[in-house]
Amino acid sequence: MKKFLYNQRENLFLWSPIVTAFGLALYFSLFNEPKITTLAIMFIIGVSAIIALRRRPFFAIIACFVLGFGYAGIYTHMKNIPMLRHDIHGTEITGQVTEIDTGGEKTKIYMRTENFGKVRVSTTDTIDIKVGDTISGNGGLFKPKPADIPHGFDFARHMYFKNLSATGYLRDIKIIYTPDSAVYSVRGHIHELSKSFLTDALVLGYKNALPDGHRDTWATNGMAHIWSISGYHMTLIGGWLFILFYFIFRLIPPLVRHVPARIPALACTWIGLLGYIFISGAGVATLRAFIMATLVMVAFMFGRNALSIRMVSIALFAIMIFNPYYVMTAGFQLSFAAIFGIIWLWQNINPRTPNSKALKYIYTAVLTALVATVFTAPFIILHFGTIPIYGIIGNIIFLPIFSFIIMPLVIIGTMCACVGIHTPLEIAHIIYDRAYTIAENLSQIPYSEITIGNIPNCAIILITIGLACLIFIKDDTSFKNFFARHIGPISAILFICAGITICITTQKPIFYISHDHKLIATPINGKLQFNKSHDSGNYFAFDNWKKFNGEKIGTENLRYTAESGVYTISQQNFDIVYFKNFVSLSKNFSNLCDNPHIKYIASNFDIKSEKCANKIIHGGGVIYKSGKMILIPSNRWWHNRPE
Repeated sequence: MKKFLYNQRENLFLWSPIVTAFGLALYFSLFNEPKITTLAIMFIIGVSAIIALRRRPFFAIIACFVLGFGYAGIYTHMKNIPMLRHDIHGTEITGQVTEIDTGGEKTKIYMRTENFGKVRVSTTDTIDIKVGDTISGNGGLFKPKPADIPHGFDFARHMYFKNLSATGYLRDIKIIYTPDSAVYSVRGHIHELSKSFLTDALVLGYKNALPDGHRDTWATNGMAHIWSISGYHMTLIGGWLFILFYFIFRLIPPLVRHVPARIPALACTWIGLLGYIFISGAGVATLRAFIMATLVMVAFMFGRNALSIRMVSIALFAIMIFNPYYVMTAGFQLSFAAIFGIIWLWQNINPRTPNSKALKYIYTAVLTALVATVFTAPFIILHFGTIPIYGIIGNIIFLPIFSFIIMPLVIIGTMCACVGIHTPLEIAHIIYDRAYTIAENLSQIPYSEITIGNIPNCAIILITIGLACLIFIKDDTSFKNFFARHIGPISAILFICAGITICITTQKPIFYISHDHKLIATPINGKLQFNKSHDSGNYFAFDNWKKFNGEKIGTENLRYTAESGVYTISQQNFDIVYFKNFVSLSKNFSNLCDNPHIKYIASNFDIKSEKCANKIIHGGGVIYKSGKMILIPSNRWWHNRPE
């Protein structure tokens, strides 16, 4: 054992960002907000322990967990974004436009207001608004809601870390003031001149630019990452810029005699990517990819291997320090899972490739896509509840089309459109239409997408540890025992199998209730039945609950009715009662409160009773067949900023 641990010393550094990420994730997943003094103490202990135990790496890595937990809390409290406390309707909203996301039936406008902070409103008005304009209109604002399921996507947390205080709608918009500045209108001018949803999506970074249904089709084919400007786009554009500038500087002999051509080429590439950040709207995924690209280019400048597991680990740590909330986002997890998997394949495993160039390309593409799919599959299921079965085929078919045809045409076409030439964009749209037709046919093949359902947090932690063991544990062929020689893969199999076992054996809830108690659901014959077919206040709860139950999302919401407005969910050992209206509550509450077989009572109204205090449900959550109830956290710092 001592020999094994000694051999792992050089790889221990690779575990530090993973362990830190677990500490960050623990803070964001808690049900209650820790005290700021506790967070500060843990942060100080973590930093001190790492410095004091730097010569004892095993203990220093444990200290990284404490550091991550404390740092996440301190970072969260320091942001201190003012969140809206209550929904507001029919109010005048005035503010300066900071971002516009066009596409679809509605336009999303990000505004910086004086009274409500930074908000995001949607509108169907066709008025010509530009970034930088000060506008006013009549509308409403909604308090960001907590998660719909335990450990699910917390919209309030997401808005908090996007510096948004509320979402809402705006009507009868009037432009009060337009600044005399060209900087504010660059993206708007490009949008108006190009008149192309491909430019909007792939260059300007608009989230709603694609026609209805197209994003779902591409997601089914494993190509959803194309439409979120991130590492793929940075790699592609950075590669083009580097090649261009490299050959330009190679044509300047006086320069390259003193400085390698790659150094000025990388500097110019970095400036080009910085401009792309500005044009694309500087989204979270784009900034994350830019940070990693910067670290990679710095490594290349100093002649280091940038595409090593060590360099990716450094990039992972740097991005988490820049914004610890990234560790909870789907893009962050998918990006690094894919990168770690690909580097592990070609540096640790280093499979043999065919001698034929054509076969080598196909073999490399298939193997890379397969490994990336396997490493990202747990996180795709965690965030989306489904997995695209034909994702490997989709990536093999469509990635070359987008990388070498559509993306170059869109970039060149966008620049040409600014001077009135639209031919490249027209060609790009023709090729896109052909590709989309193929993608649509592929998505209609049976079992193109399988709904998996919920992955418990403990399961995803075990699976992540398993993948980390596979990548980071250094096998030693000097051991005679087979298990000692292959402890990395064996540990990975054990952890991953344990995580899968937890997923399979975890029971599904038998009752769901929203935080405001306006929406409930219970499974009948495996399908969720709701107390209403639509609820604008809990718009996403329908699909989130279906995903949690293992159903295909986006389907029709089935509704069940109850006599006299009293819903009773009967189980073998207990009943759950929900009151729809006040009349049924007043008539039946006393009798049902005395009924020993009723374990939980919930209502559309806020009810309190000392006699039934242990039965009344407050807040949202889920109930399992065993009678256990898990409430949804709603008192974290991003919900109400408790003092």
